[in-house]
Amino acid sequence: MTTASDNAEIIQYAPFISFVHPSFWNKLKDLKLEVDKLCETKKQVFGRFIYRDTIGTVFEVDGTSFNQIPETGQQCCLTVEGTIMNKNTLEEFKTIDKAVLLNVIGQTLWANVEDMTWIKKPGSLLSFIILSFADLKKFNYYYWFAFPAPSQPTLYTKDPKQITNELSNKQIEDLNEGFQSLDYSQKYFFIAVKENDNITLKTLEDFMKNEISQNDLEQIYFVFTDPSSGDNPGWPLRLFMAALLKACPNLSDSELKVIALRVDRTGGIASSSRNFTVVTKNIQPVESAGWVGWERNEKGNFGPRLANMSASMDTRIMASDQADLNIKLMKWRLVPELDVTVMGKTSCLLLGAGTLGSQVARGLLAWGFRTITFIDNGKVSFSNPTRQCLYNFMDACHSKMKAEAAAAAVQQVLPAVTSKGIVAHIPMPGHPVGESLKTETISSIETITEAIQQHEVIFLLLDTREARWLPTLLGAHFGKIVINAALGFDSYLVMRHGLNKTPPQEGTSVHSTYISGSELGCYFCNDVTAPGDSMKDRTLDQQCTVTRPGVSAIAGALAVELLVAMLQHPLKAQAPALYNFNDEDNQPTDLQGVLGAIPHSIRGFLHNYQNVAPTSRKFEQCIACSDIVVKQYREEGIEFLLKVFNSGKYLEELTGLSELHLAAEVTDLMALSDDEED
Repeated sequence: MTTASDNAEIIQYAPFISFVHPSFWNKLKDLKLEVDKLCETKKQVFGRFIYRDTIGTVFEVDGTSFNQIPETGQQCCLTVEGTIMNKNTLEEFKTIDKAVLLNVIGQTLWANVEDMTWIKKPGSLLSFIILSFADLKKFNYYYWFAFPAPSQPTLYTKDPKQITNELSNKQIEDLNEGFQSLDYSQKYFFIAVKENDNITLKTLEDFMKNEISQNDLEQIYFVFTDPSSGDNPGWPLRLFMAALLKACPNLSDSELKVIALRVDRTGGIASSSRNFTVVTKNIQPVESAGWVGWERNEKGNFGPRLANMSASMDTRIMASDQADLNIKLMKWRLVPELDVTVMGKTSCLLLGAGTLGSQVARGLLAWGFRTITFIDNGKVSFSNPTRQCLYNFMDACHSKMKAEAAAAAVQQVLPAVTSKGIVAHIPMPGHPVGESLKTETISSIETITEAIQQHEVIFLLLDTREARWLPTLLGAHFGKIVINAALGFDSYLVMRHGLNKTPPQEGTSVHSTYISGSELGCYFCNDVTAPGDSMKDRTLDQQCTVTRPGVSAIAGALAVELLVAMLQHPLKAQAPALYNFNDEDNQPTDLQGVLGAIPHSIRGFLHNYQNVAPTSRKFEQCIACSDIVVKQYREEGIEFLLKVFNSGKYLEELTGLSELHLAAEVTDLMALSDDEED
C-alpha cells in the first residue's frame, strides 16, 4: 500500500448509491411525450440524500425531481442539482463518449471552484448526470448515473475513528445543535471549531475571511454531510478537499481533521459519523487530470442499468398509455399542432352495432376516444363475426345482444374505455304504433333521447333510411355533432350534418365557395319524400346489408376521420365545407384545420375506386332537420313523434312537400296538355 506517512493510506471513497423511484420514469415519459418530443436538450433535475433504515443513506430521484424548486422532507438530508440527458435512440445512448461528457460537466463545476463562488454556495460543488434512453413502447428505461469528481489530488487518511471517540458528548451535542441551526444551503460543507469543551460552527465564507495557519488546524474540523454508511468517507469529500486546496494552497502538506457527518432519519447526527485525518502530501493540480464518477451497475461493472417498469405497472394503465402512444407520436414530427386530448374528452354514441358500428368503434379506439356507447336491438347471429369485427363465434352461440356484446368487446380491447350497450328499438316513420306497442315505443323514445342528450357525437350506422330519422331530428334539436354512414353493394356515403346551434341571422350573405358548418344539409335534405316502411315484403338479400366486405371498413374509417378532422379544426363542427372540395388547387388555407379541409360528404364507388365530395345546403323543407320540424317537436314532443310514426304522409304535409308534389304534377299535366294541342 502506497503511503504518504506512517500509517496513512490512500483514501478509498465510498461511491454514491443511487435509487430511482418509479415516479421518476413516469414523469420522464410524460415530459418526453408532451414537451420534449424529439428534442434532446439537457434538463435540470434534483436528487436527494435520503436515509433508509436498511441500507443507510442513498441518492434518490423521483417524480418531483423535475420540479423547479427541490422537494425536501424529514428523511431528506440534502438536495443536489444535476442534469438528465435523455437520448432519442438506444444507439446514441450507447455510443456517446462518456469520458468526454464527464470532463465537460467537470470543467463547469471547476469553474465554480476557480471563481470561488462555491464558498458562498457549498452545494454547487456537488452535481450529477443521468444519461438515459426511454423505450416508451416496452417501458424499458436505460440509465447511467455519474457523480463528477476530479481524479486528483490523491489524498491519504489515517487514524479513522467513530465521532464518539473524538468528541465528548457535550461537543457532539453542540455539533448537532449547530448543524440544525445552519441554513440549509450551508449544510453541505462547513467548519467546526473546538474551543475547550465547546464546538462552534462557521460557514466556509465566514471562516475564510481570515487566513488559516498551521497552528489553527489542531482546533479546526472540516465537516461535510456524508452519504456513506460504511468505513470509508463518501464521495463528496473528494470534491471538498480538491476545492479547499485550490482555495487555500497553504493547506498543502498538512494534516486536516475531517468529520464525515452522517444524518439519521430524524435529521440528527448519527452515531456512525466518523472522524478522519486527511494527509495532503505531494498534491497534483486538478487541471492536470481528468474527471471520474460513473456509477457501477448491480454487477459491479461500469455500465448502465435497465429499469423495466412493465412488471410493476397496472396492465390496464400500460394498455391505455400504449394505446395513446401512436397519437402522441404524430404530434412529435408530423402534426405538432395536433390536440391529443380532445378525443379522450369527447363521448360518442353509436346507433347501430353491426358492420358499420364495429368498424367505427375500432377506429374511435385507435384515435383515443374513451367513451363509447352502443344502441342496437339485434342479436349476434352466425353470419356476423366474419364481417363485424367486435363479435366472435361464442357471441353467436349464446345469441348475445349486439349492443351489450359490442360494449364488452370494446373493453376487452382496451379496459380503460367507458363503454355501455343499450338495447333499444328505434321507432321509425311509416311504422305504425298500435296501442299494444305505445308504452314500449314511448320508453324507447325516452331512452334514445336521453342517450343522445348525454353524448357529444352521434353516429348513424343503421340499416334503413327511416331508422335514421328520429336520431337526425334529435341531433338537430340538441345541437349535436351527427355523422352519418350508409352502405350500398359497392358504394358508400359518409357525411356530417349541419350543426343546428347557431342559425344564420336574416341578411347573412351566402358565400360563393363554401357553406358554413351550421348550414350544411342532413341525410334527408336531398329527399322530397318522407321515409316509409322499407322493410316490408323484403326478400332475404334485401333483409341483410349486402355489400362488398371492404365497403364497411372504408366507410367506417372515413366516418371516424371526418369526426377527428372536425375536432381538430379551430371551428370544430362549425368548420365550413367547400363547394368544389375535390379541386385541391383552390382550397383556401384559412378554411383548413390541422388535418386539412373538411368535406360535407364523401361518396365512394368501388367499381371504379373513386370518391367525390359533394356539398349541399340545408333544405328549408327537410323532413328531419328543418326549422318547422324541430319547432313542431319542441312544441308537441312525443305526441308529434307518434303522428309521424303512424302516418307516412304527415311529414310531407307539415313541411309543404305535399304541395310541392302537387305543383309538380300540375306542371306535368300542363306540359301534357300543351303536347296534345300541338
